[in-house]
Amino acid sequence: MPFMKSVMIAIHRRTGDRVAGMDLLYLTTVGARTGRERVSPMARFADGDGAWLVVASNNGSDKHPAWYHNLRAHPDQLSFEVGGKRVPARAEELAGAEREAAMQRITASQPRFGQYVRKTARTLPVIRLTAR
Repeated sequence: MPFMKSVMIAIHRRTGDRVAGMDLLYLTTVGARTGRERVSPMARFADGDGAWLVVASNNGSDKHPAWYHNLRAHPDQLSFEVGGKRVPARAEELAGAEREAAMQRITASQPRFGQYVRKTARTLPVIRLTAR
């Protein structure tokens, strides 16, 4: 997986902000155990005023992705990159009706996320990223 992630990042940086029909961003977190910066490419969904939504889907796995654990361990040490610009950020995990409305918009835009929901027993966290 690390090799594929580095290939995806290299392709994305050369071709722009879209891969496989999805708009992407790079989320930089600090490793929960290592303390090292980790970069994760992921689908992004606009949420007004420069905010973005991301989903801790892990392709429908029953385990949360590593970046989600890192974000929760170090919520004050993250940034995102869109269009070649890295922005210090804060993260807010959506809950209740706000999460449900966001997830409906996301699955309408990218039906594969609906497949991830059906594939796993866990609730997929939806995170709003905003500039600090």
